[in-house]
Amino acid sequence: MALRIAHNVDSRRPEDDPNTCLRTRLVHGYRRAYRIAGEGGAPLLLIHGIGDSSRTWEQIIPLLAREHLVVAPDLLGHGASDKPRAAYSVAAYANGLRDLLAVLGIDRVTLVGHSLGGAVAMQFAYQFPEKTERLVLVSSGGAGQSVSPVLRAATLPGARLGLSTLRLPGARLAMNAAIEVLRLMNTGLGKDAVDLRRVVEALPDQAARAAFIRTLRSVVDWRGQVVTMLDRSYLARGMPTMLMWGGRDSVLPVGQARRAHAAMPGSRLEIFPNEGHFPFRTDPARFVGMLEDFIVSTEPADWGVEEWRELLRAGRLGSCSQDDPVGFTTTLQTESERSAT
Repeated sequence: MALRIAHNVDSRRPEDDPNTCLRTRLVHGYRRAYRIAGEGGAPLLLIHGIGDSSRTWEQIIPLLAREHLVVAPDLLGHGASDKPRAAYSVAAYANGLRDLLAVLGIDRVTLVGHSLGGAVAMQFAYQFPEKTERLVLVSSGGAGQSVSPVLRAATLPGARLGLSTLRLPGARLAMNAAIEVLRLMNTGLGKDAVDLRRVVEALPDQAARAAFIRTLRSVVDWRGQVVTMLDRSYLARGMPTMLMWGGRDSVLPVGQARRAHAAMPGSRLEIFPNEGHFPFRTDPARFVGMLEDFIVSTEPADWGVEEWRELLRAGRLGSCSQDDPVGFTTTLQTESERSAT
């Protein structure tokens, strides 16, 4: 059944598609920005990565909107959403998305999460399984400890000042030169450099940089990622799940995709062998085709309270210890265990 929702339009810029212009709603007193397009089909919630915004999906929103209602929010602390001094954890983000969907009158969605947004999507599915129809994880956080050294360095003291220097005269020229060198060397980082620069340039002021650092430190420290969803990966049983990853991802290595795939019963894995951390931007047609195929070939999850309760009671060891091809049940450390080492 088609959904028709009234919205408050916040701003329109010439480069915006008139059908996906930025809109805002107040939730708990904070401005939440989002893009929305389409009216029918399985509703999709597109969740961007750290430091990014809903604009990252600009190439694929019109394509998906032909068959779906598409909502792409700016997470709190990102894009045009407010940037309060607040806790920016994956659980807080999941709660915020639930509340935004409630305000918009949308009950259930297929989640598509990129990078940090993938970790948020997994958290949302864990907290609100009754609102989740499918789970699509794109170069997702929360699937391993490894992460780009650049992000680890950005968690250290003084990182905010370092980000500020990138706004100084001459810094842009130096950044452009470095990106061109990386592209000519055909490195994995070169694949992602243009989009990573776009993310950095989207941190124009002190509030945006502070929110970025707070968000990053909630999921990464100098040793790597500090959160994992693999300890709850057995809950993917009964939840249609697809992982999409760039084979040359310089931010989150593709090995994490294979590990997560092995840990998630019944999941589907699609690797873009020549793409980096943003496959939906560098190969949007293939990305949309795979996403559409996944949606039409799977039935939405329909969790009952008792089913969810029984799955939780079975627990990770009960459901996975007999079939653990990658050893994730014994090699994963909890956050507290890592802190003690």
